[in-house]
Amino acid sequence: MVDLSGNGAVSPGHTRHGQGSGNTAKKTSKKSRTKRGKRGRKRRNKKNIRNNKTPPPYFPPEAEEGNIEYKLKLVNPTQYRFEHLATQLKWRLQEGRGEAVYQIGVEDNGLLVGLSEADMRASLKTLKRMAEKVGADITLLREREVDYDLDRNTRKIAEVLVRKVPDDQQFLDLRVAVLGNVDSGKSTLLGVLTQGELDNGRGRARLNLFRHLHEIQTGRTSSISFEILGFNSKGEVVNYSESRTAEQICESSSKMITFIDLAGHHKYLKTTIFGLTSYCPDFAMLVVSANTGIAGTTREHLGLAMALKVPIFIVVSKVDLCSRGTVERTVRQLERLLKQPGCNKIPLMVSGADDAVTAAQQFTQSECITPIFTLSSVSGESLELLKVFLNILPPLSNSKEQEELMQQLTEFQVDEIYSVPDVGTVVGGTLLQLVPLMCVCFIVTLMCVFSGVCREGERLVVGPTDEGRFLRLKVGSIQRNRSACRVLRAGQAATLALGSFDRSLLRKGMVMVSPKMNPTICCQFEAAIVLLFHAKTFRRGSQVTVHVGNVRQTATVECLHGKVGLEVIFRDHVSK
Repeated sequence: MVDLSGNGAVSPGHTRHGQGSGNTAKKTSKKSRTKRGKRGRKRRNKKNIRNNKTPPPYFPPEAEEGNIEYKLKLVNPTQYRFEHLATQLKWRLQEGRGEAVYQIGVEDNGLLVGLSEADMRASLKTLKRMAEKVGADITLLREREVDYDLDRNTRKIAEVLVRKVPDDQQFLDLRVAVLGNVDSGKSTLLGVLTQGELDNGRGRARLNLFRHLHEIQTGRTSSISFEILGFNSKGEVVNYSESRTAEQICESSSKMITFIDLAGHHKYLKTTIFGLTSYCPDFAMLVVSANTGIAGTTREHLGLAMALKVPIFIVVSKVDLCSRGTVERTVRQLERLLKQPGCNKIPLMVSGADDAVTAAQQFTQSECITPIFTLSSVSGESLELLKVFLNILPPLSNSKEQEELMQQLTEFQVDEIYSVPDVGTVVGGTLLQLVPLMCVCFIVTLMCVFSGVCREGERLVVGPTDEGRFLRLKVGSIQRNRSACRVLRAGQAATLALGSFDRSLLRKGMVMVSPKMNPTICCQFEAAIVLLFHAKTFRRGSQVTVHVGNVRQTATVECLHGKVGLEVIFRDHVSK
């Protein structure tokens, strides 16, 4: 509205025609300049993106020690260079105790350069020649493309596993403890892996694993059993599928996985603890049923493995019995449990072969990584991913640590005692590396190192007897996985023939040590504990069961010092 008074005033919110057209032109020009500026900035940004390289991906720099080697390319090396490369490969194999991983197309600083198709074929051919020279085979784990160049040429990097067949039955041996709640499918999964046949859905695959009649009748494991799975130098599975005996599996394998099948029912919890402390597994496999989720002793078994500092990976079984939503719900429950403050783990879902390779490599490098597999023992879904993971899984200790243990005096723990016709007394056990000490309801942070080398004909002392003495004996012969072996090294399990030594003088829990050790016994020890759970007040006079390796001993708390980093003095009672 225009003011009719003629004084030129304008009502609020309105303008004259002349003024309005000028302001509108100014506003229009500002808007157009703003739009042109935005378009110009976009064009300049696109030009900069085209001119600038994408930041190249990196691996961690190559370590001088260990079994991982970076090579940019191995194309037509001279004879002198080839000899040097073969010597370098032999060193990496020694560091990995018979295994090495080569990253082809990667510089020493970790830069992923990549190779053309022709250079990659030539490099793999050279690596195969190197492996043949040192008596090994190569297996291509995976190839990845690297295409960050300006011309966008496709380049590849390759990850290759080199594995050697050790001499004198000294194959790489890893122990895996199998944990999980009752009826979660632990024994069935082991039967499928070791027998090479899928289950029929009614437990047929687990029948060969049971040791007692009541286990067959109830379908529940109540004792500790052992099963072996082998991999040859080419990474192929070696099991009982072709009617092989244990001796044939050992002869054909470069790497052995020894599964320790433990009980899942709560009333056999002490048996499970005994298996974890006595056999000192390298890794633990927690089996969770997809249809029941986290139930029963699942949390207790997870807590025991973490308290004993055993690296653990999780297998969600029976995915064929439930819907995809139920499986995802179980996985989410596990992820929440692993991320809790008490666990502080990083779940890593394995859904492909590339994930399995990555999980196997990161699993031993970081204590936080926890791979999770979802599979079925009936349909065989994702079963190959678990085999790939086990095939690549490296040992926890390197050659340097192994040599240091071998330089120490012999210490062998007695787990089993037999009487074999025409042979005499035979003891079974492990030349262990680290034996954890555990008390029921809490963890005692105390480690005993069992190490050294045991040879045929070696003279040792065994004890302690009821009187606290150690008796002299001589090792007759040694067998590992039913195959003759001349030398037993730290961390390996075997049976030793003792000839005519009186069996009645032996019992489980004894140790066979070098006479140079001058062994002594004690009735009291001091330890720092971590209280996990306890039904009553923990105080002086409390009685607990102490697990030291394969020894179970009742003890009484004599004295407590402080609350943070609690130190306790124990005195022994009647042994079990």
